[in-house]
Parts: sequence; C-alpha cells; structure tokens
Amino acid sequence: MKKTTNQLNDRPEQASSKDFLPMSKAEMKEQGIDQCDFILITGDAYVDHPSFGAAIIGRVLESKGFRVGIIAQPDWRGDEDFKKLGQPRLGFLVTSGNLDSMVNHFSVNKKRRREDVYSPGGEAGLRPDRATIVYCGKVRELFADTPLIIGGIEASLRRFAHYDYWQDKVRRPILFDSRADILVYGMGEKAIIEVAEGLDAGISVELLTYIKGTAVIVKEPELEDAIVLPSVEEVIEDKNKYVEATALIYHSNNAFEPWAYFQKSGNRYFKQNPPQMPLSQNEFDALYDLPFTYQSHPSYKAKGDIPGLAEVKFSITANRGCFGNCNFCALAIHQGKYVQMRSKGSIVKEARRMMHDPDFKGYIHDIGGPTANFSHMACKKQETHGYCKNKECLSPEPCDKIDSRHGPYLETLRAVRKIPGIKKVFIRSGIRYDYLALEKDTTFLQELVEYHVSGQLRVAPEHVSETVLRHMGKPSFKVYETFVKDFKKIDARLGKNQYVLPYFITGHPGCKLEDAIKLAEYIRDMGFFPEQVQDFYPTPGSVATAMYYTGVNPLTKETVYVPMGREKNMQRALVQYNKRENYILVHEALTKAYREDLIGSDKKALIHEKTVSHKKTDTKGKTPNAQKSGGKRKQKNGKKIK
Repeated sequence: MKKTTNQLNDRPEQASSKDFLPMSKAEMKEQGIDQCDFILITGDAYVDHPSFGAAIIGRVLESKGFRVGIIAQPDWRGDEDFKKLGQPRLGFLVTSGNLDSMVNHFSVNKKRRREDVYSPGGEAGLRPDRATIVYCGKVRELFADTPLIIGGIEASLRRFAHYDYWQDKVRRPILFDSRADILVYGMGEKAIIEVAEGLDAGISVELLTYIKGTAVIVKEPELEDAIVLPSVEEVIEDKNKYVEATALIYHSNNAFEPWAYFQKSGNRYFKQNPPQMPLSQNEFDALYDLPFTYQSHPSYKAKGDIPGLAEVKFSITANRGCFGNCNFCALAIHQGKYVQMRSKGSIVKEARRMMHDPDFKGYIHDIGGPTANFSHMACKKQETHGYCKNKECLSPEPCDKIDSRHGPYLETLRAVRKIPGIKKVFIRSGIRYDYLALEKDTTFLQELVEYHVSGQLRVAPEHVSETVLRHMGKPSFKVYETFVKDFKKIDARLGKNQYVLPYFITGHPGCKLEDAIKLAEYIRDMGFFPEQVQDFYPTPGSVATAMYYTGVNPLTKETVYVPMGREKNMQRALVQYNKRENYILVHEALTKAYREDLIGSDKKALIHEKTVSHKKTDTKGKTPNAQKSGGKRKQKNGKKIK
C-alpha cells in the first residue's frame, strides 16, 4: 500500500524506487503492477516534483486510479527502451519535457548547447531534436494500434502551423508530423483525465474528438461554433495569411468562448477544441497534495544531480497563468491569461515540508510563478466572461477595471515568514512593477524591499525605447524609472543598500540600430552592466516570432522593422560594449548609425578609437586567411590582439 501524501511529503530521507512511478518491470512488480494503463515518455529525466510536467500528469492520473509508468529519455536510436515496460492497456503519453527540444538544444545563434539542465549531471544529447515527433515515430513503429497522446510545451506551442526558427520555414501542426491521435494543449490536468476516462470506458480514440483542452485531426470541419483559419498551405505561401492566422490564434485560449478552431492541411483539418476552464483554487491546491517525493529517481544517483531540480527544489509555485501578455512570451497561448493562485494554507504546507529536507538551510528561493505578484484574475469580468478581445490588461496603458490588490499574496508571504526555521523568503520569479504601481497602498513594496530581496531585485523593463516597448507589449520606460526611485527611497529609509537589476532583450522586432544605441547609452549612464541580457529568440507560439517572420505586428497590422543577421549581432554587442570581443561590432554599429560621437576618449564615449577593418567573416567568425591557416594569426578581423 502506498504511503499517504503527508507521510511522503514530510519524509527527509531519500525515497526508494517504490515511492516513484515505475520506470522498469522490476519496479512495476515491486508495486504490484502487471500492466500499466498509460506509459508516459518524456525527454526529461524523471524528477518527481510538481515543477516537472511529466510528474504532474503522471501523479494526476495515478490519483484517479490509473497505473502509470515512466520511460525517461529513451534511446531513440534503438527499440529496447520503448519496449521495457511492455504495452500499456490504454495508451502512450509523449512529451518532449519542460522545454521545446529545439530550444533545449540550441542557443539563439543556433549553436548546440553543451549542457541539458533536465538531464542527469547536465549531460547533453540524451534526447533527440524534435523529440515529440521522434518518440511518436518509434511508438507508431512498435505499437501501431495503441492510442497515442502528445502534450507538454513543445506540442502545445506547435499545435497550429508555426514558424520554425531552426529551419527558417513554416511547419504544419505537430499532430500531422507526429501521427498522434490527440494533442493535449495548455495545462493539461483536466483534459488528460477526460481522455483517460474515455479510453477506460471503451470509447475508441478515434471518437474522442470533443474533449476541451485537446486537438485532433478530422476529415471535415464542423462549421457551427467554429473559427476557420487560413490553411497550412496558405500560411506557408503567404506571410499576410500567416499574420491573419496568428491574430486569430492569439484569442484561441479564451475558456469562456465555445469556438473550435480549424486549420486545413491537404484534405484533412486540424481541430482545436475550446480550452478547459481554469482550475479552481481547491483543484490547484489538490495538485500539490499529490504524493510527490520532490526528488529525482534513485536510478540517477550514480549519474549526477539534475540541475533543473536544484533550481526549483526550495522554490514554491504559487500561481500559474499571466495577463501581462508580453509579445515575446507564449504564456498566453500555453498557460493562458487566467491567473490561478494556490491558497495560503497550501503554500504554507509546502514550506513546512521543506523543513524536513536535510539540505534545507532556512532559505526559500522563491514564492511565485510566471509573474510573482499576480495572485488573482485581472478583473471580475474574467471570472465569468473571460478576457477582452480588443484590449490588453496592462499595455499600452493599464485597464481601469484591473484588480490591483496585492493583499492575498502579501498575507501568504507573511504566513511563510512566520514559520519557525524560515530565515528568509526571496522573490525571484519576477515582479510586474507596472501592476504594482496601480495599487495606492505601498505596503507590499515596503515589505518586498524589507524582507524579500537578496541584495538585488531583478525586474524586466526589457528596453528603453518606447517604440520597441510598444512592440513588446510592455509599459513605458518611465514606469520603470518611477519604480526604481520608489524602491531606492524605501531602501534608503531601511538602510538596506540593495539594488534593482534590470533585464533587457536585444534584437527584438521593432528595434532599430538607434534604439539599440539608446539602450547602450542608458547602460553606460547606469554605471554598471546588467548580468542578464537576452538576444531575442524566435521560439514557437509567440506574437513576436510572427513579427520576426513576417515583418508585421499581427495585433496592430503595423509594419515592423526586424533586425537580422549581422545587425542583430551588433545590437547584442552594443549592450556589452565593454567586452573586448565586441569592439569591432560596436564600432561598426556606431559608424553605421552615424554615432561616431560615441567613439573616442570623451566620458560619454562607449569605445575608444582604434584602427579597425570590417571584414566579412564566415559562419565561424574567422577571416578566410585565418581559416586556411588554422586561425593562428596575430590579428582578428583587423583588430590587434594584445
């Protein structure tokens, strides 16, 4: 008999294999399982923690009486790993893991990463590119007639025809390429239960075409209560059609509307059913009462820790969803705009569980989510009618109906702070300062500065240019400057000597060279260089990715300037103009923008004048002569190396 939730969650010692979902025939036997109802294949290592999607889905199904086995990071070059648990009674569930596999594998410059934070010891190469498709191909080869369901962020954000940055082309919906029967999109707890119960009741998977929160392939569209997108062929051939489709898809996550979305490909149709309703607070709390061990599977002990677990081990997920709706983020399409918050009691219970971990030193690294200080839906209307189609909650100006109360979140933080043995509770998952500014009561900001900052508070203004911020869906930079002043005022009064560290994105659609230089000048005037700078990454599903591909903002239909290639590299270099290796790109950028006033010995200059030659480089960054001689030269692109 399995131990109770409280027994599992309070146990400090290393859990044994019988406390996990089984990963082998021996573990199935140990738990009295002859055949799994579902086998879940994931591109991540198996970590039994609610921050890992595979663990949540597996535990949710288990809580409903289904027997679930896990195949983590199977070797896709052979068959054995896929057969090691046998054939499931009801179906295979496939996910690439917590990240899109291409984002997991490649940097924004399309260079293969050397580490995978979701693998034992951080080892790279334990999952294939386009993992969902590859895993499904192997399942279809070995278990052709077994129902196959895909989910997770890779499947969710690639569910419609989408621009693929790595191939620089539009790919069709992932259901066609994976040959899966059903796609579960978004946060799939409710949908996967309905799918499982339907299959368990003997309903053929071909007939499960109606479940909310899922997508399927059908032969004909049902045009009543339907929105028909431009076809896959149209969006591949015509960027204007891609813009049109993106604008429609942007509203496809409204759980209070009855529409199904159809997109034709060849002689078949991709069909997205309406979303599931958001979880109630009780349902959200119940997820964290499931018997997670909060540990990685014991089989990884000899291989090394999973870095991704270390990042979340002493953090608490307090909410999900985001109505901030930045255009470079795909949360609105995946988690949705509805903010759901766990109860104070549930979060306090999880904090108390940490006290039993021998590695816990009294510091909770975060209590938050996509946006830490969102603790309820944006307004009363959202609770009954969903979100507005023709306006955003916070940009370009905040809606006058927005509920800016921070009280529920503040009460939770206070309750956790009072737990004996808790030394400090940090907030690291991001504060929306524009939302915070709407509340006249400054109590939350004062307690944030006094109790929840680890010397530096990271926030994300993202840029300083008003044009770029507008295309990002972010507030005016003046709002950030006001927040910094308020923070400093409170910090000085408390004698804390803490700092606000801004987070910036370079190369975003809408950003011209002069905008990037303006950001560099701001960094110069700050007197220090930000630790975190992200070059814009066109990942699947975001509005900004559509801008990158089409040169048009799908929400406003404006033409958008898109920096690419060498200019994008220049914009990235400008933000770290102090680095020696960036000198040539920065010099070229300033010259191209007629800003030679920023080159020289003046205190306002970004770089000193040197003799440079802007030679074209190959993809490896070497001049042709340097490449021929193995790169052993005293000069690099005309700049002497000292």
